[in-house]
Amino acid sequence: MIFKRLLSFLGKNLAMDLGTANTLLYTKNDGIVLNEPSVVARDARTGAIIAVGREAKEYMGRTPDRIQAIRPMKDGVIADFEVTKEMIAFFIRKVIQGLNIIKPSIVICVPTGITQVEKRAVIESAQQAGAREVRLVEEPMAAAIGAGLPIEEPVGNMVVDIGGGTTEVAVISLSAVAYAKSVRVAGDEMNEAIQRFFQDEFQMLIGENQAERIKIAIGSAYPLPQPLSLEVAGKNVVTGTPDTITVTDGHIREAIKEPVTTIVRATRAALENTPPELVGDIARNGLLLAGGGALLKGLDNLIAEETKLNVFLDEDPLTTVVRGTGRTMEDSDHFKNVFIN
Repeated sequence: MIFKRLLSFLGKNLAMDLGTANTLLYTKNDGIVLNEPSVVARDARTGAIIAVGREAKEYMGRTPDRIQAIRPMKDGVIADFEVTKEMIAFFIRKVIQGLNIIKPSIVICVPTGITQVEKRAVIESAQQAGAREVRLVEEPMAAAIGAGLPIEEPVGNMVVDIGGGTTEVAVISLSAVAYAKSVRVAGDEMNEAIQRFFQDEFQMLIGENQAERIKIAIGSAYPLPQPLSLEVAGKNVVTGTPDTITVTDGHIREAIKEPVTTIVRATRAALENTPPELVGDIARNGLLLAGGGALLKGLDNLIAEETKLNVFLDEDPLTTVVRGTGRTMEDSDHFKNVFIN
């Protein structure tokens, strides 16, 4: 135990939100020290890494054949083990600069629906990237801790965490997940739906980054008080030439209707499968929305209307999970019951 505490004192321990869209790192002394896209650009011939993170994301849709822009995480889990290992190692080196004899201990959050094989891939990837010890915590639990919910009390707390690859819906009580549903529909699926909508409705091709920008600018799940519009440039499917059109928030709402409906259904299914006492607690205390997807305009209003619950957004939904993961790392004895095998 003394040796373990000495390692913790000498080494810089980290909390990581290894997300499909973004990776965030947190340290005890500095808080959030890294927030970068989970993207790696590499030479297709040699496999050499050219760029990682924000720089690599700018390569997407703009690379020549010899360069690949890869997103090694898919649906919240590792899709490309080797590239993920390289990405984690790059981010760790970026945060822990200079000579470090002691390797970091890392706590990583993972989706609730993750398999044993996927858990092992996350652990081995972090170990090979330079971590001496790896522990896992479920994303909705981390979100609840990050938002300051009373997870240790015998009271039902409901969390809907919408990331890039997965939406995690969970009911938490007594430091455990009483019910959880993980659906592999989230921000990325909305981006893809926008791309399909542009192709089908306007015969226009747009890139993934462009679709994301449109979603952030005028995307909504619920009619807005003030209508929004945006001029979008893309490639005409028929002529192959550049084209520009103006789209409204109504167009984008129609485009993302299916993934949004899936998220709402998952939330309602969680309530239907939760014991009555816990549902009563949730009715009194409300529902927490977290994750980058929670920033979709009007999503809180739609979920409130469909569930008849008070819905509240965390103060910074993009960082809720990594802040909660950071708290478990800072006080691992206090939060020992939330770690998963």
